[in-house]
Amino acid sequence: MIKHILHKDIDKVKWDSCIRNSVNGLIYAYAWYLDIVCGKWDALVEDDYVNVMPLSRGEKYGFLYTYPPPYAQQLGVFSTKQITKEKVTEFLSCIPAKYRYIEMNLNTLNRTNDKSFETGEGVTHLLDLISPYATLHTNYSTQTKRNLKKAFASSLTVSKNVQPKKVIDIFKANRGKEHTIKAVHFTILNNLMQACIKNGHGHSWGVYTKEKELCAGAFFVESNRRTIFLFSGTNKKAFETHAMTFLINRYIEENAQKNLVFDFEGSTDSDLARFYKGFGSKEVHFMQVRKNNLPGPVKWLKEMQFRKKAPAAK
Repeated sequence: MIKHILHKDIDKVKWDSCIRNSVNGLIYAYAWYLDIVCGKWDALVEDDYVNVMPLSRGEKYGFLYTYPPPYAQQLGVFSTKQITKEKVTEFLSCIPAKYRYIEMNLNTLNRTNDKSFETGEGVTHLLDLISPYATLHTNYSTQTKRNLKKAFASSLTVSKNVQPKKVIDIFKANRGKEHTIKAVHFTILNNLMQACIKNGHGHSWGVYTKEKELCAGAFFVESNRRTIFLFSGTNKKAFETHAMTFLINRYIEENAQKNLVFDFEGSTDSDLARFYKGFGSKEVHFMQVRKNNLPGPVKWLKEMQFRKKAPAAK
C-alpha cells in the first residue's frame, strides 16, 4: 500500500536505508540531501519503506506544487526491488490531488506510460570506471587527447582540498552573468557542498596554473557506487590551458578499476555534451513528467514560465 507521508512523519532512518539499498539509489534522494535542496518535502512510501518517492513541496498563490529541486538531477521512485513501468505509474497516480502542478525528473530506471502526464526526456552522460586507465584513455576522443596534451604542457597542478566557495566564486566571476541562477541557489549549493564534505560524500578539487593561480574547480559527490560531477567553475586561463580536461582526467586516472560510475550530470547543451562524450561517456536518458491542474489564468502563466525556463548551469 502506497501512503502519502508528511515531512514531519517520515522515518528518515528507514528512508535512507531504502535509498542506500535501492537498485537505483542516488545521493540526491537521501533525506539529509533533500532537506538542503528542497527544505520542504513530503513522500510517497510503500509498505515499510520498500519503495519510496520524494515530493518536493512549494506553495504559490495558495496552490501546492512539486518541482525539480536544484542540484538534484534525478529523483522519482526508488526501490530495493526491480522497478516496473506499472510500479512507477502507480506511484505517480498516488500523488495527492492537492498538488495542483507537478513537475519532476524521474531517474534512469523509471519509465511510465501514464497518459495523464506530459513527458519529456532529460539526459546525462555516464562513464564506467571499472576498466584500467589505459583502456579508458584509449576511448578518449582525438580532441580530448589533444587538449590533454596541451594541459600537460602547461605545468598545471591539482589540489584535492579547495574551499567549495572558491569554486562557486570562479563560476560567478566568469559565467555568472550568462546564467539566471538565483542568489538563494548559490547559498543552497554552498550549504550542500559543506554537508557533503562533512558526511564523507563530497570532494572539492581545483587546478592551479604554474603561477599558483586557481583557474578551475570542480565539486564531486560520491554515493551508491557513483561519482557525480555536481558543479564546476573555470576562468579564461582554464579555457586556454584545458584545465578542466586535466582535472577530470586526473579523477578518472586515480579511480580507474573501481566499481564506480562517473556521472557527468548532463547536458542538453551540445558543446558540453561533446566535452563529456570526449572522455568516452555514454548518453543515458531519464523521463521528465509534468501535469498542470492549475485554474485558468494561473495555469496559463505557469505554462509561459515553463516554456521560458533556462537550462541549468554546469
